Amino acid sequence: MEELLTKLKALSDNTRLKLVILLLNNDYCGKALAKRLSVSESAVSQHLKVLREAGLVKGEKRGYWVHYSVNKERLKEIAQQVANLEQYFEDDGCSVEKECCPKEKS
Repeated sequence: MEELLTKLKALSDNTRLKLVILLLNNDYCGKALAKRLSVSESAVSQHLKVLREAGLVKGEKRGYWVHYSVNKERLKEIAQQVANLEQYFEDDGCSVEKECCPKEKS
């Protein structure tokens, strides 16, 4: 569960989510990503570092540049884990019928 939370936290930042969406369609170098998102290259670098550490993005050196792409298998795993979150919860919700909540005074 902790690993899933780390990955979801990496995706929770708006800029990082935009990076992932861009990278789902094409591979980009850091400079191109910075230009597309109108942010600095250093900001893109920091966001990519978080995404790489979460295993969501991978880089491949091509000449002088590193081109990034989404680890689609990892993203699919996260989607499946989120879809299966209900298995962690028991149907023991609180209700007056279960007598865990005090009844309203008349």
